[in-house]
Amino acid sequence: MNAPASLKLILATRNLHKAGEIRAILGDDIRYSTLDDYPGAPGVTEDASTFAGNAMKKAVELARWLAAGISNFKFQISNSTFILADDSGLEVDALNGAPGVHSARFAALDTGAPANSSDADNNAKLLRLLGDVPLAKRKARFHCVIALVEIHPPASVLEPRVFDGVCEGRIGFAPRGHNGFGYDPLFMPDGFEQTFAELGGDVKNKLSHRSRALEKLKASLR
Repeated sequence: MNAPASLKLILATRNLHKAGEIRAILGDDIRYSTLDDYPGAPGVTEDASTFAGNAMKKAVELARWLAAGISNFKFQISNSTFILADDSGLEVDALNGAPGVHSARFAALDTGAPANSSDADNNAKLLRLLGDVPLAKRKARFHCVIALVEIHPPASVLEPRVFDGVCEGRIGFAPRGHNGFGYDPLFMPDGFEQTFAELGGDVKNKLSHRSRALEKLKASLR
């Protein structure tokens, strides 16, 4: 990646799996931090109806909070500081696009709990809803939207840039594999009989929705 050597990328997530994938795809010539490095960062309610809406909301709200801290001399930034926020999920055709933006809290929707559900509970609900739907009709896709916001000295927040990526595939009949997270044990990308959880990180990071969105982001920073 031919990004500026001093580029700093703040990942608007505490999800270690997601942060690890982003680092693996973008490479080591960037200085990374996550929300764990900013424990006072405000929580963001992901209530938009689209992945793009949620990604932009997370990126802009974190950027504004950091900009306020810069103005109060609480934080310092370089000339190349960016906020990256990702919202992504699984869209299943047989379920009219569900779980979609509710992917992380799919099972919790049944109880009204505000927190995200466990991966196991989300996968179990998905399999229950699909039931005996044949494989040919279990078409699905992972969809990722990334919002990138630059904080420009002294403390102005620039308009977000948005990048999207999609990976088409199918949903299997039972979880398989021990790598990855989320719906990876159920999702078989087109051209493969293995799930993402069986294929492993190296293969997934060349095919995934997130890698395709990040490739577009990388091109914009060259």
